[in-house]
Amino acid sequence: MILSAGEVDRALDDLALIDRLDAMFRDGCEMPARHHHTVVAPNGPGSADATLLLMPAWTRAPGGHIGIKLVTVFPDNGKRALPSIYGQYLLLDGSTGAPVAQLDGTMLTKRRTACASGLASRYLSRADAGTLAMLGTGALAPQLIRVHAKVRPIGEVLIWGRRLERAQALADELATTLPRDLGRPIAVRAVPDRREAVGKADIVSCATLSRTPLVEGDWLRPGQHVDLVGAFTPEMRESDDRAVARARVFVDTRAGALKEAGDIVQPLANGTIAVGDIVADLAELARGSKAGRPAGDRDGITLFKSVGAALEDLAAAELAVTAR
Repeated sequence: MILSAGEVDRALDDLALIDRLDAMFRDGCEMPARHHHTVVAPNGPGSADATLLLMPAWTRAPGGHIGIKLVTVFPDNGKRALPSIYGQYLLLDGSTGAPVAQLDGTMLTKRRTACASGLASRYLSRADAGTLAMLGTGALAPQLIRVHAKVRPIGEVLIWGRRLERAQALADELATTLPRDLGRPIAVRAVPDRREAVGKADIVSCATLSRTPLVEGDWLRPGQHVDLVGAFTPEMRESDDRAVARARVFVDTRAGALKEAGDIVQPLANGTIAVGDIVADLAELARGSKAGRPAGDRDGITLFKSVGAALEDLAAAELAVTAR
């Protein structure tokens, strides 16, 4: 079976995928450390380094699968009007190793990444969160906005980007599509002031390739949830030390975040936080061994750092093949 990007997109329902991710984090799977390789200046001197990722995972249960994703990240692709990220996913029979399906890994990644943030929001954001700030206008932005608005009663979305015209174009598009997806009216607008967007939001979602902080801790207010998705290497960062210090910190996986996430690695290295300050990962939240936001907590600030996990890809691929 070969599933194109469109077929993967149509096969995956956001809330069903969030439930599937919750179950997979609760039950667990075999997930070796991802292979992370730097491709130095692939377009000559002065070009940005690229990244090659190989992410395997498998389940031991009867009828389970083996899956592996191959992803490339080329930051300079935006200059060529190309996506920064490409990927393919191969799903194998867990008992024979025979190929079952090849899926478009780029779409699979976008959908599972957004839904992992949606799962974290279920545990960590206020149940009445009504305003979402989206920092970043790339391919993940509309996915994250839609998922957050399905998990919480978001009525207003503020979009900030380094280029205001791109933020406005995304706002114009979503002002039409979001009401159809959600079945309710929703106000979407671009904002030129990043501080304004962060300060007004109940949920702040950030999906960029930034190497300098975009979410400053002094801008945060009680009751907010911060969702950091974009920075996936130790050198990249979307939040400053103050933001991490003020928040209760959660991650998708400890192994990934402690090794790869600049938003965690850098404040650990400079002593802003200690490893023990990371409250829980998604597996601990799903199993109930650690608590997220307590019921009725309107003042705590929560921060979720996602770097992605092969478990998420496997869950999404199995759901897409089943739904197909």
